Amino acid sequence: MKILNYMVKGLKRVGVYVDEKVYDITSVFSKYGSDIKSVEEILALGYVDEIDDAINESSEVYRLQDIKLDPTVRSPQKIFLAAVNYYSHSREGNLAKPLQPYLFTKFANALKGAYDDVRKPRSSSKMDYEGELAVIIGKKCKYVSVQEARSCVAGYTIANDISFRDWQFPQGWPNVQTPYGFNWVMGKMLDDALPLGPWLVTSDELKDPYSLNIKTKVNGELRQNGSTSDMIFKIEEIISYLSQGITLYPGDVISTGTPEGVAAFTGERYLKAGDVVSVEIEGIGAISNKIVEE
Repeated sequence: MKILNYMVKGLKRVGVYVDEKVYDITSVFSKYGSDIKSVEEILALGYVDEIDDAINESSEVYRLQDIKLDPTVRSPQKIFLAAVNYYSHSREGNLAKPLQPYLFTKFANALKGAYDDVRKPRSSSKMDYEGELAVIIGKKCKYVSVQEARSCVAGYTIANDISFRDWQFPQGWPNVQTPYGFNWVMGKMLDDALPLGPWLVTSDELKDPYSLNIKTKVNGELRQNGSTSDMIFKIEEIISYLSQGITLYPGDVISTGTPEGVAAFTGERYLKAGDVVSVEIEGIGAISNKIVEE
């Protein structure tokens, strides 16, 4: 099942993508007294099992080209991203494999929809791409074991962890180091730095997240071509690790890292206005964002 947030006629809606059509389920749920307008509200209220009936009752059906896709979740409480979580990315950056999941965060200001324009900040000349598989949490959980963690997953979506390397790394890196480590805030959390979409593919539909091809293209040119089988820490390990003291809630996002091929470590040119960045993951779909001047 593919559940999506979207806008139509200026209104926030939630729907299901089936056979190249979007079935609106916002109005169906409103019949039962529930004002649900987002994927995260469906997850929080535990209404996933009611979606099939809602599709059958839906009287509003749209073509994908007639709506605007919003981020897979519009207002997650938390967004985590795994750094150096692919063996190939570790090798290309000459970075040691982490001994445990190594995570940073982004905030709601970074979220963009699957086909939205992404602004290139005036303050960065080294804007980079990182295609990633992202996990959406489906239920409240804390102190879960690795064995229990998969039951906390609602499903999967696509993320582009856009990075700003001139902010992230000190000038002259890697020859120049600082005692404070990388600048994760300014290097990762600027506006528009996390396109997320096009929808949530529920975990019952995508049963094996560890055999998926992931590709990133810039203007049609292949930059990244990897497999989720290359993850260092699996999804269950990351969820269990985070939950040891952090309560995860429905709609929280965990992006699981990127394979080799980023501009910072390959010598490929950084992103500029006019570029179109596409990330495709087998079994989910694709997102495509045009870079525009701020």
